[in-house]
Amino acid sequence: MLHVLAVFAAAVLFGTTGTSQAIGPEGTTPLAVGAVRLAIGGTGLAIIAFALARRHRVRAERAGEERPRSFRTLPSTASRMRPLALMVLTGVCLAIYQPLFFLGTERNGVAVGTVIALGSAPIMAGVLEWLLTRRSPSGAWMVATALATVGVVLLGFGGAASGTGAGGTDPVGLLGSLGAAASFAVIANAQRRLLDGGWNPFTVVGAMGASSAVISFLVLPFVDLSWLATPAGLAMGLWLGIATISIAYVLFTWGLNGLTAATAATLTLGEPLTASILGITVLDERLSALAITGLVVLAAGLALLAWGSRARRDPQPFAVEG
Repeated sequence: MLHVLAVFAAAVLFGTTGTSQAIGPEGTTPLAVGAVRLAIGGTGLAIIAFALARRHRVRAERAGEERPRSFRTLPSTASRMRPLALMVLTGVCLAIYQPLFFLGTERNGVAVGTVIALGSAPIMAGVLEWLLTRRSPSGAWMVATALATVGVVLLGFGGAASGTGAGGTDPVGLLGSLGAAASFAVIANAQRRLLDGGWNPFTVVGAMGASSAVISFLVLPFVDLSWLATPAGLAMGLWLGIATISIAYVLFTWGLNGLTAATAATLTLGEPLTASILGITVLDERLSALAITGLVVLAAGLALLAWGSRARRDPQPFAVEG
């Protein structure tokens, strides 16, 4: 249950992302906000995660336990390339996720944009995991995901973008949210593969943060950052970076160490649940009775998944070569 709680806590932090952007200063763009978020958060994530990885390695040595896999222990350059490529891939996907996610929430509102993005992620993650491992998701996952998906559909049809009073979804925003979902599904599966290969979870998430930060710093010179000089802009950037990236992804990756990628992705439906509640209470986004029903069904799916995830995940199906 600790793994379940860690992933769900990360989801709650993720769920504050859209609201933080919405109450931030005027003049921001999805690309600029995403780049700043990762420049701050990715750097902080790398520092925290690598420090925790080193601490874990030292403790394992003192206790005489088997050390987690590291690049130093790999016999050749070729054997190092595959895990390194997976780690960089997670950073690239995290960088891609940012503007796509903010585009979806900007076009369709925080509640609707978030539920489309994260509501699609479990299905994509489950299918991708099956293609990679040939391991079918558990019955509890399928039932919980079915409930959660119904909740997402109800919420999507019943929601309305803030200030518009109109239901439905903007096509460009929809594509942005679906693209963010696909990026998240790749992250979950790539990290699961690395963890199955014996890599320390903090090394994995630290590498993701470092590579995503490098990409973001390359983007910063080409976007307008004048809003970052305001108190509201600075506060938004720090919260989005430190809380929703640095802290949240450490929790998520540690939790993923004891769960399948499909289960972890379904647990992160706590993000649209949180985002919807904040959208209603903070941003005054009006949701219909249909959307509220969707929230209830979504919460039921999360509760079922938490109950069904008490047992440890299935045996490791593969390991990263090298």
